[in-house]
Amino acid sequence: MAGPVSRGRPPDALPVLTYVIRRLIAAAMLLIVVSMIVFTIFYVFPRWAGATPETLATRYVGRTATAETVHLAAQRLGFYDPIWVQYWNWFKAIFVGSTYDMGTSIEHCPAPCLGYSFQSKTPVWPDLLDRAPVTFSLAAGASIIWLLFGVTVGVVSAVRKGSLFDRAAMTVALAGISLPIYFTGLVSLAVFSYALGWTAPGGSYTPLTTNPAQWAYSLLLPWITLSFLFSATYARFTRAGMLETMNEDYIRTARAKGLPSRTVTLKHGLRGALTPIVTVFGLDLGLLLGGAVLTEKTFSLNGLGKYTVDAIGNQDLPRILGVTLLAAFFIVFSNLVVDLLYAVIDPRVRTA
Repeated sequence: MAGPVSRGRPPDALPVLTYVIRRLIAAAMLLIVVSMIVFTIFYVFPRWAGATPETLATRYVGRTATAETVHLAAQRLGFYDPIWVQYWNWFKAIFVGSTYDMGTSIEHCPAPCLGYSFQSKTPVWPDLLDRAPVTFSLAAGASIIWLLFGVTVGVVSAVRKGSLFDRAAMTVALAGISLPIYFTGLVSLAVFSYALGWTAPGGSYTPLTTNPAQWAYSLLLPWITLSFLFSATYARFTRAGMLETMNEDYIRTARAKGLPSRTVTLKHGLRGALTPIVTVFGLDLGLLLGGAVLTEKTFSLNGLGKYTVDAIGNQDLPRILGVTLLAAFFIVFSNLVVDLLYAVIDPRVRTA
């Protein structure tokens, strides 16, 4: 005889909560590991290559500084401290902020302090907030387009395997994967913006809160160009996953029960093929949120990608560090969301 039914939370609520907590802890630990790796690359590896505290400090005081000025800057920046002390001070500044003694002035970097640019005399975090809406807008619009078109084309190609549509779609997909974004972007600008005048020229961006219609118009061509590359990849992924799923026993069983073909294809076949698509989508979206470097450079959009390119060109190490940490956060966060979505797509994951 079955025991009494609990009137508290549903039976599967506790395993799901445990699963979420485990994933949150793993994401936090991964971010700490990433911060250690980033710090090692930018601060420890140069020491192993023969750099001294003075050579590291020259990046922050300019090329015309005297040897005494460089030595004092290295002391103020803590480059003579042990490596673990430098890492702790750098990591702690992300949460509580930091203060930099410039000799003639005291500069404060409030939390979250992802670095302080000694070239522009400004904290990095406000610059990232200023550039982030451009990158977020580009990534959001393009991801919706490539997900809709890529998955739709992949499903239709799998259902109509070997048809003219399937062959044409896969040919276009192969071309989309092969052509780099800086080629398709420049061609698109030359044809649709400057020759035909259908889309906004490069370098134009209107904030969403200012004018939503102008916002969409200014990003339409970058969206389409960027989504063309990813749509091709997702079409091939979806087609391969659907072809494998549609040959499973439970698909044949569903058809034998007399279920409509659309129900079998979308509810059973597509759901079974979604797991690898969601995985790749999380990685791609996380990378784009960290900065769509080639797209932003091609269309002269002042987002995180162009910010990164400018920082590298100016050898502004704090800005490079800030963008790297932010990009790592988006990738880890996207993977966390993907892990949680697995519990929705595949019920077996809930008790894993």
